[in-house]
Amino acid sequence: MADGSRTAELEANAAAAEAASEARAEVLQRTAKSASTTEPTKAAKRSLRSKAEFTEFVIDVWITNFNSIEFGIYKHSRNRAKSRQFTTDMDIFAEVIEHGERTGLLGYREDLWKKNTGMDKRLVFKLFNETLNWRATMDLMIGRSLQLTLGAHGLPVTCFSINVSDHENMVYLERSAHKWPLLPENFSFFLLEDGKPQFFRLRRDFIDLGGDYTLYNHHNQAIGTLDGRVLSIGGHWKGRVKAEYADPRLMMVLKLFCGMLIFNADARRHMRTLAREVAAGRYTPKLEKQEPTCT
Repeated sequence: MADGSRTAELEANAAAAEAASEARAEVLQRTAKSASTTEPTKAAKRSLRSKAEFTEFVIDVWITNFNSIEFGIYKHSRNRAKSRQFTTDMDIFAEVIEHGERTGLLGYREDLWKKNTGMDKRLVFKLFNETLNWRATMDLMIGRSLQLTLGAHGLPVTCFSINVSDHENMVYLERSAHKWPLLPENFSFFLLEDGKPQFFRLRRDFIDLGGDYTLYNHHNQAIGTLDGRVLSIGGHWKGRVKAEYADPRLMMVLKLFCGMLIFNADARRHMRTLAREVAAGRYTPKLEKQEPTCT
């Protein structure tokens, strides 16, 4: 009997040890699974936190007018009825995408740019929201640009005035005349915040494949980027600005700037040609009423 009891006790201990071993293995397996599922969650949180640190937008340029805004019988007339800023020669050429949805549209006055000559040939861009309510206008200032170009000995220097809704002050964006051959171009502007100017500079990247620019504040700190897509027929830019700088006015200026880049080379050629014609006495300059004059 004693031997039988001893044998039963040994078997019980062995069974207990086996059960404990299996339980330990299950715990270790659950821990491993938990760790493997925790890692992606932490990575996802880091990704979301990183995105939260930046405000982003996308400018996607269309290559044809066959889109939901332009194409269709009486479509253009209905668009004009929605907004007085939508003129008869307005051509919508790009959309603004934020958080995966269309939030705005970019257009320019086609006749002013394609049909006019001399100082009557002007670039006028307009930013609308998704329902075609006007948000901002960007206008190439021919007189000011001509002055700066002549002062830079023929180096084309373009100047744009930007009128932003809900903002009392005009914004002036200028291409820098401090430009050496093969070195990147710079644009600068400032915004008023509580009566104090905040200066910004857009510099084209040294390694530039798709029209890439970096945004700097007046402390020469990089605070945003405009990343152009290389393989794009029309044009495609992704803008990213640090959240603490992403004022709505600044974001509208950057969206208009991306739209201007499609015409950047043509605008420079126009100002170079105009400056040569004026310098040679073949063209008499005149100012449009849209440009400010000193009296």
